[in-house]
Amino acid sequence: MAAGGYFGRALVVDAGTGVSEELTLPDELLRAYIGGAGLGAWLMHRLGSPGVDPLAPAAPLAFVFSPLVGTPLTTSAKFAVVARSPLTGMLNDALSSSQFAIAGKLTGHDAIVVRGACAQPSVLLVDGDGARLTGAAELAGRTAAETEARLREKLGRNWRVAAIGPAGERGVRYATISHDGRHAGRGGLGAVMGAKRLKAIAVRAATKVAPAHPEEVLSAARDLRARSFGPATAKYRELGTLANLLAFNAISTLPTRNFQAATFPDAPRLAAEELGEMRRVARNSCASCTIGCEHIYSARGGGKVRVEYENVFALGPMCGVSDPDAVLAASGLCDELGLDTISAGGTIAWAMECAERGLIDAPWLRFGDAGALVRILTEIGTRTGLGDLLADGSRSAAERVGGGSSAFAPHVKGMEMPGYEPRTLHAMALGLAVNARGADHNRSGAYEADLSGDLARLDGGAAHVAAAIETEDRAAVMDSLILCKFLRGVFTEPFGEWAALLSAVTGWEVDGAELRQTARRIVLAKRVFNIRAGWRPADDWLPERLLSEPVQLGSGRVATLTPQRLRGMITAYYAARGLDEQGGPDPAGLADLQLM
Repeated sequence: MAAGGYFGRALVVDAGTGVSEELTLPDELLRAYIGGAGLGAWLMHRLGSPGVDPLAPAAPLAFVFSPLVGTPLTTSAKFAVVARSPLTGMLNDALSSSQFAIAGKLTGHDAIVVRGACAQPSVLLVDGDGARLTGAAELAGRTAAETEARLREKLGRNWRVAAIGPAGERGVRYATISHDGRHAGRGGLGAVMGAKRLKAIAVRAATKVAPAHPEEVLSAARDLRARSFGPATAKYRELGTLANLLAFNAISTLPTRNFQAATFPDAPRLAAEELGEMRRVARNSCASCTIGCEHIYSARGGGKVRVEYENVFALGPMCGVSDPDAVLAASGLCDELGLDTISAGGTIAWAMECAERGLIDAPWLRFGDAGALVRILTEIGTRTGLGDLLADGSRSAAERVGGGSSAFAPHVKGMEMPGYEPRTLHAMALGLAVNARGADHNRSGAYEADLSGDLARLDGGAAHVAAAIETEDRAAVMDSLILCKFLRGVFTEPFGEWAALLSAVTGWEVDGAELRQTARRIVLAKRVFNIRAGWRPADDWLPERLLSEPVQLGSGRVATLTPQRLRGMITAYYAARGLDEQGGPDPAGLADLQLM
């Protein structure tokens, strides 16, 4: 019998034949990887081959749940979509929150994995009757929201749907998978789903799963709920993540015009403090969440857009666009097309710079041009015109355009960079460089250490390495439990407190030391997958621009991040992780990964 919170099995579906089978997940394995991103990494080792093209039929796509899903613990209604990314070629896990997580788990599985490809556009249905495919020709070209609405109208309101938009169907390599207005956004897993000719996956709850110690879980849920209303989450409730915009601008860490500057003079026009007063119309919560970080703004024409710091940064300052109407419209268009806003904005900013340098023949594409921003997003989502080049991301586009444009392509391992300036955040610079997923602020929150005041954020060294490792380990556990990162500030002894939650749900006797070892195991498993997929030491690096061009601060000081400083931090990171000088693992430590 499986531990509390688990079913002890994954459903593996062949989309080509419609045949499904169950893969047993022993307790020992589940305890080693927990669920979510951790279990997803193991499933990719077990069911996939790192040498298979991410868009090939044989490449697996996994929807992975966790033992906490379905409990009253706040923010626990989350799931991870895991596959090899078509954008980076590396292991990718994209997390999201919605009722899909609860219904998907209550089909009776800890994960649903899809291999193969359908002969025609289809929908995968999973419930108590098993898995089956149905045609979806009438849904072709529709947005994910339209697809979800039509399927729930047809199937019934107790079905939950994850779908792709037009970008996923057309193989845009940073296409999203969407559900309940939320997105599993980074890494292009919508393109993986599109390559399998799956327009949507619909799930319906068919069973229940109980925690080992219900009263302990309920008590913990009450305590966590109370703490979720405290000062650690106040920013998210009051202004949302867009509160970062003015704060980052003030300390010269707001990437602007493709990282040519770290401040944006027109930032106040896009800030929550100003824009929210005029445009905010609602505040929502994810499923099973008490924080309520989702802020909905009104857009021109009567529409409504969910506003976050990253989509405003990427489509605003990064592209030099200060018109609030244009940024909100662009964000809404990304949702309709099914595009990751960070990769879209970063790739467009690179293209704008190329156009201004004469490397791309697009005189209409200029920094600050709101109309050009909307036009090029449409072309990317439909793979028409210049959009066909940009649909593969900035790394691929730079390789094709040449002319030295790779030096300012804003990516790590092919994934476009989030809204944090590495030259003024040195712990974050290391975190971005070594992260398995690429340039990502959610798998390495080292910026927290930079902004804490405890480190000299412009002078990276040993303390920054330790901070990067600690935040990476914490993320590995939170992404496997799965709990929302916005809760991280309510825990005073995170690993011990997370161990207590996991123990109450599963019945295992887990302590903080064990969870720290679990974190290291998950981080290493991801690295090993990437090495087998073709990772090279040069991939743990930052764009040349960030290491050769200083950035001017508002104080007049010049901030630099030299190659020597970054190399020194990476070397120290490898040593602290038990890796060799080239970033490879100690063979003696591989047995702990349970990959065979």
